[in-house]
Amino acid sequence: MPSPCATTRASCTSSPWGRTDGPQPFPGAQDYFVTLQQMSLWVTSLNSGSNGNCYYIGDGREAILVDAGLSCRETEKRMRRLGLRMDHVKAIFISHEHGDHIRGLETLSSRYRLPVYITSETLRHSRLRLDGELVKTFRHRQPVPIGSFNIIPFIKHHDAAEPHSFLLESNNVRIGVFTDIGQVCDELRFFFGQCHAAFLETNYDEHMLQQGRYPWHLKNRIRGGKGHLSNAQALELFLGYRASYLSHLFLSHLSADNNDPNLVLPLFRNQSGDTHIEVAPRHQELPLYAIHARASATCAVAAPEPVPTGQLRLF
Repeated sequence: MPSPCATTRASCTSSPWGRTDGPQPFPGAQDYFVTLQQMSLWVTSLNSGSNGNCYYIGDGREAILVDAGLSCRETEKRMRRLGLRMDHVKAIFISHEHGDHIRGLETLSSRYRLPVYITSETLRHSRLRLDGELVKTFRHRQPVPIGSFNIIPFIKHHDAAEPHSFLLESNNVRIGVFTDIGQVCDELRFFFGQCHAAFLETNYDEHMLQQGRYPWHLKNRIRGGKGHLSNAQALELFLGYRASYLSHLFLSHLSADNNDPNLVLPLFRNQSGDTHIEVAPRHQELPLYAIHARASATCAVAAPEPVPTGQLRLF
C-alpha cells in the first residue's frame, strides 16, 4: 500500500484533503485517497502558551475549536493562512476561564453564531457576556455529539473553577487536548492511552524553573499539583501510556521563561519510536497535520475515581 499523500499541509495544495485530481500516481489512486480522507482528521494549534491557546480539529467538512485565547481577528488570520474555513467550525469547547483560553471567545462566538460548550462554574468565573442561546454545557465523562464528532470532557487538576480536558473522536480517529494540567491522574492516563494524536502540555523544565526569576510562591504554584506539567511528568506519561497507534505528539503550552523547544524536543524525540514529535509554537500557528486511523480499539469511557474539584486560581 502506498504512503499517504501528506503528513502535513505543506505538501497539499487544495483543500484540507490535499489533491486527488490530476494525473494518478498508481491505478486506483483516487479511490485510495478518498478512502484515506474518510479515515483522517486534520489538526493544528493556532497558538499554544500563556499568551493564547486555540486548537483546531476538523475532518474537512466540520471542525471543533478547543479554547479561544486569541483575538477573533488573529484567529481568522491564522486559519486563512492554513486554508481553513470558519464556516466549517461547528462549536467551541472551553477548558477553563483563564484569559489565555477565552480572550477572543465573545467576539468569535457572536460574529459566527458559534455554540460555546462551557461548564456553569467556568462561565460564572469567566464573567463572559455570551448570547444565552449559544451557551451549552457539558459534564465530566459524558460524550457530546456534534455532527460526525464525539467530544468527551473529563476533569483535570488545575487552578480554575471547573477545568476539563477533551478527547475528540471522528472517523475512527481520536485526538486529545491535554494542557494546563497540574498532575498526571488516572483520567489523563486512560484518555491519553486512546489517542492517535495529542496536544500534551510540557510547560516547564524543572531546573529552569528552580533557577529562574519567578518568585518562590509562583514557582510552587506552577509545580504544586494544580498548576502545569513539567517536561519530565509529560515524558513519563508518554513513555508509560502511549498507544501503539499514537502517530503524533504535539508538545504544548511551553513556558517562555522556564522551558526551551531546543531542550524538550530532543528529550522526546530521542525516545519517540514511531511517534512524530513537534512543538506547538507560542507565536504562530502549527502546520496542519493529517492524522490517520490506525489499528485501535473502539473508544470507551472508563470510570476512574473522580478528581477532586476544589481548586485555587493560578494567575
